[in-house]
Amino acid sequence: MTYRTAKQLADTATPEELFTGQWQNRPSVLDDYKPYLDDRWTEGRTNAWKLWEEIVPLGYKGSYQRVRAYLHDKRTSPQPVTARPPSPRSVAGWTLRRPETLTETEQLQLKAVWAHCPELNALTGHVRSFATMLTERQGERLPEWLDAVRQDDLPSLHTLAAGIDRDRDAVIAGLTLPWSSGVGEGHVSRIKMLKRQMFGRAGFALLRKRVLLS
Repeated sequence: MTYRTAKQLADTATPEELFTGQWQNRPSVLDDYKPYLDDRWTEGRTNAWKLWEEIVPLGYKGSYQRVRAYLHDKRTSPQPVTARPPSPRSVAGWTLRRPETLTETEQLQLKAVWAHCPELNALTGHVRSFATMLTERQGERLPEWLDAVRQDDLPSLHTLAAGIDRDRDAVIAGLTLPWSSGVGEGHVSRIKMLKRQMFGRAGFALLRKRVLLS
């Protein structure tokens, strides 16, 4: 027995802590629906068959036995069994995407996140409001958006709002006018690419010719 194994056994307070390995924490077809089952369980809905019938129309393709086993663990475990929380990347994706593009399962998971973290609920509202201003060129709404951001306890957004406020006129113009510096930036990036391709092998004359002829 290695020292690491002996130390793990000595430091373990309960047998459940030893249940780790290649079969633990594997993804399951039920993972996306566990937040919904947790919410229904909290509401007092504990019938496994009824809950299985509820999640099938939501897209669940697994068996009833898997649902029953998950609920059995909740009944018998001394510690409350809950779904694995979604990753920060998943929550960020749900927040930044258009609401109508989210599946029913993703909407349920996002609502569960909001229930446990009201700050993320407020953040999602501000992000989607800004996205609407950006895509529909509603720059005149920016002062109203900045005031709404300052009313919530979101320090990171307060920093963003302060930066926007320092250049408010330019930001409003960018959110309103149809013109963009993207074309100019694209040409600059193309020239830099050509320059890097020729680095150490050619001079300005060839660079000029490649830029003009392309």
